[in-house]
Amino acid sequence: MADIDNKDQAEMDPADMEDVEEVEEEETGEDENSKARQLTVQMMQNPQILAALQERLDGLNGSPSGYMESLPKVVKRRVNALKNLQVKCAHIEAKFYEEVHELERKYAALYQPLFDKRSDIVKAAYEPTDEECEWKADEEEELTDEMKEKAKLEEEKKDEEKEDPKGIPEFWLTVFKNVDLLSDMLQEHDEPILKHLQDIKVKFSDPGQPMSFTLEFHFEPNDFFTNTVLTKTYKMRSEPDETDPFSFDGPEIMCCTGCTIEWTKGKNVTLKTIKKKQKHKGRGTVRTVTKTVPNDSFFNFFTPPEVPENGELDEDSEAVLAADFEIGHFIRERIVPRAVLYFTGEAIEDDDDDYDEEGEEADDEEGEEEADEENDPDYDPKDAAPPAECKQQ
Repeated sequence: MADIDNKDQAEMDPADMEDVEEVEEEETGEDENSKARQLTVQMMQNPQILAALQERLDGLNGSPSGYMESLPKVVKRRVNALKNLQVKCAHIEAKFYEEVHELERKYAALYQPLFDKRSDIVKAAYEPTDEECEWKADEEEELTDEMKEKAKLEEEKKDEEKEDPKGIPEFWLTVFKNVDLLSDMLQEHDEPILKHLQDIKVKFSDPGQPMSFTLEFHFEPNDFFTNTVLTKTYKMRSEPDETDPFSFDGPEIMCCTGCTIEWTKGKNVTLKTIKKKQKHKGRGTVRTVTKTVPNDSFFNFFTPPEVPENGELDEDSEAVLAADFEIGHFIRERIVPRAVLYFTGEAIEDDDDDYDEEGEEADDEEGEEEADEENDPDYDPKDAAPPAECKQQ
């Protein structure tokens, strides 16, 4: 900054320098606070100073202020008393969540008849009356052109069919395909199987038993496996960790167990057969070896990694379990209670509302950055950093 100022002054003619000196003499009586503010603004416009400040702030983030160490011993004793009270609060909070679990069990019994009727309609075991089918749409609700066209095509297809379809075909498969968290798990070879999925139920642990819930996937008879129900059980804990009681933030899933799928011969989509050629080192002959290896599939959901007794897992297993827990909670708390809204897409629109604005801002910022680069006379596309390589999880 100083070099630039000196250069500017050297290029001024003597008359200009006299004007500058006169101005500086007039400003000597200005408020010192005003000068300080101007200096601060100049400093904050300097990228090097900003970088240094950010580095300093990052170093302070999360570090103790030293205030506790400076307290008198008698005050520290009282702080310890407050921490003991906080531990008791955590234990009371744990009891609160246990009672919440009891309430969930109670209301699950009230919801279940409605969910059973939903299942009967989906699988064509019950035909709703005209009164039950009457739906008054919101007056402000407007169909997009895409939805109107889709509805039109569906009506035309229905008119061409000799018989009306039974129930609601592919109900749960459509739900899965509409939800990113679940559609990411689906493979093309999973879809013919999930067309036979008739219902998903949530079962809570019995009173007096350890806290848990079980997801039940009910299938109609099919050619892929003999099971009529596939289950996934999540065991939870609602008590503070003795070694770190302040980390308690409600019930946490401790482990989950799946079930054995009785696959029909040749129909197991969680495995695939590959052929490899092997060359003999001595004779040089080549043979083809057939191997069975794991295959990507939604049905791997029912064989999660086992948690060792010591609770220690490698990073990959921890990541798989963390994603598994998230999916289990989502199915229990969102998918099962609101399945029809995920089938129609209305629930997806509600979920996306929280992200639209942030996404638009990010796009705007990216556009501004690209515009700045294009308007920069020194910008050379060849100097731009290559895009980050996409890595499959």
